[in-house]
Amino acid sequence: MFGQTTTTTPPPTERGLEDLDAAALAYAARIAGLPPERRGEAREDLVRFALPFAGRLARRYRGRGEPLEDLEQVARLGLVNAVDRYDPERGSFTAYAAITIVGEIKRHFRDRTWGVHVPRRLRDLILEVGQATSALTSELSRAPSVAELAARLETPEEEILAALESAAGYSPASLNAPVGGESSAEFGDLVGESDNALESVDDRVTVSGLLHRLPWRERRILAMRFYGNQTQAEIAARFGISQMHVSRLLSRALTWLRQAMLADTPPPWQNGTAEAETGRNRIALKRTSERTVVEVGGEIDRDGADQLRRMMLEAVAGQPRELVVDLDAARGVDAGGIAALVAGRDAAVRTGVPLRLTRVQPAVRRSLAAAGLPVTVDA
Repeated sequence: MFGQTTTTTPPPTERGLEDLDAAALAYAARIAGLPPERRGEAREDLVRFALPFAGRLARRYRGRGEPLEDLEQVARLGLVNAVDRYDPERGSFTAYAAITIVGEIKRHFRDRTWGVHVPRRLRDLILEVGQATSALTSELSRAPSVAELAARLETPEEEILAALESAAGYSPASLNAPVGGESSAEFGDLVGESDNALESVDDRVTVSGLLHRLPWRERRILAMRFYGNQTQAEIAARFGISQMHVSRLLSRALTWLRQAMLADTPPPWQNGTAEAETGRNRIALKRTSERTVVEVGGEIDRDGADQLRRMMLEAVAGQPRELVVDLDAARGVDAGGIAALVAGRDAAVRTGVPLRLTRVQPAVRRSLAAAGLPVTVDA
């Protein structure tokens, strides 16, 4: 209709960089006086018209480790923001859109492309360090030192070092990358792992010391159960006791260890009322006209080994017709007790006194046999 002027966006065939400002002015005139809900079509036309311009800006940043498709999406987001914020009175739409789109792309590189999280302050400093490094390299014809970078940026050297170290987090190496050469090893194989056993070192040392406070039999049962993976039935057969008795011994030993671990001073070991009254080991010397008997009871460990050695040597010195070591009440003999028995045997051999070890429990019998000590099976 004559006398009526209609402003439209140029058709796609006429698109060009020089047309962006005209298209933006046409868009501003088209939406003037329209309510917000009716501006969508005109907005979409301008965005569609300017998409090639956004694509050209995005392609400037390809080859920097980011897919071109992602950069184009970021550029289009910047274009939409430029269209929404455009004000014809502030100047050229082309210049404003370029600044907005490039800003979005740079913000994407700054915030979204780091391999590890780096604080915003450090990311900005890394950019400044990079620019200062290029400038100083050109001026000095060599790579600048940390002190020179700190002086140029008026920043403490510690922060410069932190920025240089953090820059490696932009594109970290893959742990699955090969080490090189003919080796099939990967970088991940060279990275140390947390040693959870280190956390239990104190407990292990403490338990080791507490185990030495237990009687020989309880120590042996704990070792057979938790290190030898033997069942309670197998342990019971080895010691010649019932499985229920083994269960009680294990429970008593573990309860004592838990209490000792939590206490500043380990509680005294109590192994039943009778033994609490008589002590952990009992060694007695009885003489008759026919023989001398050394009665051994309880657990013969390093605490009772010296007493057993002295008593056997004293018995041998009396030149009896026979020396009998009665082990009926002995529930366990450790290395110290074995050494005391061997010392008594050697003294008996030198003086010609017959020595007999009698009424030996099965658990003790095997230890004595391993040491080459004579064992009599009589009752």
